[in-house]
Amino acid sequence: MKNKIYSLLFVLIICLSTTASAFATDTTTDGFSDEYYRVLDMADLLTESEETTLIEKLDEISIRQSMDVVVATTDDLEGFSVVEYADLLYEECNFGYGDANDGLLLLISMQDRDWHISTTGFAITAFTDAGIQYIGKKMKPDLSAGNYASAFDTYATLCDEFITQADTESPYDSGNLPKDPLSPIWILISIVVGVLISVLIVLFMKSSLKTVRYQAAASDYVKSGSINIIERRDMFLYHTVTKTEKPKDNSGSSTHTSSSGTTHGGGGGKF
Repeated sequence: MKNKIYSLLFVLIICLSTTASAFATDTTTDGFSDEYYRVLDMADLLTESEETTLIEKLDEISIRQSMDVVVATTDDLEGFSVVEYADLLYEECNFGYGDANDGLLLLISMQDRDWHISTTGFAITAFTDAGIQYIGKKMKPDLSAGNYASAFDTYATLCDEFITQADTESPYDSGNLPKDPLSPIWILISIVVGVLISVLIVLFMKSSLKTVRYQAAASDYVKSGSINIIERRDMFLYHTVTKTEKPKDNSGSSTHTSSSGTTHGGGGGKF
């Protein structure tokens, strides 16, 4: 218990150490109190210029979309789970827009190479379980390769897209995730393969018709006496019943309650 208390104090110190210039100047913008930077790089994964660029992008998206979009990294979870640590950082650093504290935080833990996205308020709706896994899938190659700036840029871009989708239509979910653009090379290959298959089919059909000669009437194609229909009837032989299990509904966002009593959504994985 004492370890977790010390860890909580550590998180508070981290939040205080990343306090922005809001204490010197009132920068309240559109419902935000920009008290902390939206990049908490405690694992030192970014260069100074990469961190500055990412902060500027996250600030622009957060203010325009009225939703905090945050990135945090750490080398040590201080005894917490990755879920608890992400929730704790979000709450103790006072992130979130409006009464519901709308926003989300991506935590990268180098301790066990975990990533986790914690959502709060409207972000729980905008970022479904399937949507979060989609974002993780897009980040994972860069995270695994150590290209953290690129991974965080992908995260920021997709967050912007997901928030807009939830605001204007229905949130991205298991049935309507973003479609990856088809590479031009595959379009060209598809056209070429289609043409070749069509040519081969036509040539095969042509070769099988070499013995056929044009006849004046349809009856000329029927061999005399080969057809003698004396009775017609329909006979029911059997029927087949096929049962398909109804797929389980895995859509939407799962939620949990943090130690402070705040409701969070989220999800994550390894990299």
